[in-house]
Amino acid sequence: MFGFFKQKRREQLREAPFPADWLEIIERNMPLYRRLSEPDRSELQGHIQVFLSEKHFEGCGGLEMTEEIKLTIAAQACLLLLHRETDYYKRLITILVYPRAYVAKGVESLGGGVLLEGPQARLGEAWTDGVVVLSWDDVLSGAADIRDGQNVVLHEFAHQLDQEDGVADGAPILEHRSSYVAWARVLGSEYEQLRADEQQQRKTVLDTYGATNPAEFFAVATECFFEKPVQLRKKHPALYEELKEYYRQDPEQRLAAVEPEGP
Repeated sequence: MFGFFKQKRREQLREAPFPADWLEIIERNMPLYRRLSEPDRSELQGHIQVFLSEKHFEGCGGLEMTEEIKLTIAAQACLLLLHRETDYYKRLITILVYPRAYVAKGVESLGGGVLLEGPQARLGEAWTDGVVVLSWDDVLSGAADIRDGQNVVLHEFAHQLDQEDGVADGAPILEHRSSYVAWARVLGSEYEQLRADEQQQRKTVLDTYGATNPAEFFAVATECFFEKPVQLRKKHPALYEELKEYYRQDPEQRLAAVEPEGP
């Protein structure tokens, strides 16, 4: 019964007119939006309205929460939900936003089995207990450059998808049980290759932060999939296909549609 009413409410939110001033903010702050087809834009707008209705935003470190902050984060987070059945990051309750990079305790791998423990500057975090933490400066800069493969919102919300089963292991919930075999084979192999590339200091399309663990690999691969699709597909075709099937999107094809090759 409660599920029925929730779905009806979400349908109403998705079908509601999208405010013109909201659209202006998204078009200004999220260049990736311009690459979307009209149907995808419409679907994204509906998801944004549900997301903003169901999630709580809180400013930290003196940051005053604004509509612009909420919309810029929601639009990027909801990009990962297009074309798929979704419960809108069911474990997520609150998004904490700092004005800029913040300091938190952590452990950093320096390689060779050496760990550095202590205060670290963070751009974002995704907790398993319903919280995402973001730096507003980095949300803006990550959204503005759509070709560098660095996007803190896509990264942290990929973690949220990964954690929907309660475990941060780089394996989100897949539609078919049979899909896990190929997922484990491809992403496991690509993860080990990135670790080897990092150790040998070889240049990579994927950010070597993805070599930290399988969960970070999935998040980094997601950033690269949406922002550097041509390079990713060329260098890592099997990985690209796995992500294409999971997200039900083809960013390379989308890019070709808005930026056709010259003669």
